Amino acid sequence: MEKLPAQMTVIGISKPGGPEVLVPETRAVPVPARGEILVKVAAAGVNRPDVAQRSGSYPPPPGASDLPGLEIAGEVVALGEGSSRHKLGDQVMSLVAGGGYAQYCIAQDAQAMAVPSALSMLEAGAIPETLMTVWHNVFERGALKSGETLLIHGGSSGIGTMAIQLGKAFGSKVIVTVGSKDKADACLKLGADRAINYKTEDFVAEVKTATDGAGANVILDMVGGDYIERNYDAAAIEGRVVQIAFLGGPKANVNFSKLMVKRLHHTGSTLRPRSNMEKAAMVAAIEAKVMPLLREGRVKPLMDSTFPLEKAADAHRRMETSEHIGKIVLAV
Repeated sequence: MEKLPAQMTVIGISKPGGPEVLVPETRAVPVPARGEILVKVAAAGVNRPDVAQRSGSYPPPPGASDLPGLEIAGEVVALGEGSSRHKLGDQVMSLVAGGGYAQYCIAQDAQAMAVPSALSMLEAGAIPETLMTVWHNVFERGALKSGETLLIHGGSSGIGTMAIQLGKAFGSKVIVTVGSKDKADACLKLGADRAINYKTEDFVAEVKTATDGAGANVILDMVGGDYIERNYDAAAIEGRVVQIAFLGGPKANVNFSKLMVKRLHHTGSTLRPRSNMEKAAMVAAIEAKVMPLLREGRVKPLMDSTFPLEKAADAHRRMETSEHIGKIVLAV
């Protein structure tokens, strides 16, 4: 192993605001504590929560780095006490509570996963946050089963493109909503059974048609707003609506009688504030159920674009256009 430098380049948030507030700065290379590893970052995924944190609406949880970045891939270069799952020189990918936009980043030993040989390091950097979000919300909270129908809003997003692949891999019918023909084509190519353009089609009517009137068993929603009531309309009897974001706003006027009539579940979650134990349990489930698919190359992230670390502001600009299809990644 080469000797670790004392300093590193990171992307800090100079003040809450637009993409221009993301600026390179120099910080000390962190030292891993008990149960932690230090990763020399090769790639860091860019996610919507990073944009929310930058704009000042999503502060990091207590004890987490104040730097943005929730998923990384790279090489293990230092081990904290008691860290035995990974060894020096291992290529790993990991969810992190913050700090990913940096040359070096602390990860939890129990949350890091070996990078499958079928993935490049850039692809590996696009996996952990997205994969854990989809796994937990669609399969653990939403309890999606083979033969059921999954409706994904924002089908061409990083989360959406991962959810399409996992839904199909586990035997579900997958319907997505998207905002353009290019996005629809990308989702169909990934295996979606139907792509609905929400700008020209009514997703409630189209979901009903595509399911012979039954509706969707699980709905993965990052929109909220007026989609909340429409999701209740589009859901099947005993349907599960899983909320992971509110890009359309967290408030709505909803007729809740449909919850009773259809016996619906409406649940939701955020990943970042969950305990390390809970995240480690999700990782263990993913290693058992999803890793074989990644190793075989049957599931891999759809990559939109890559930006150098110093150009993190441009990566955020790209995400905020919502024109991206798949994942945006920083190459470190």
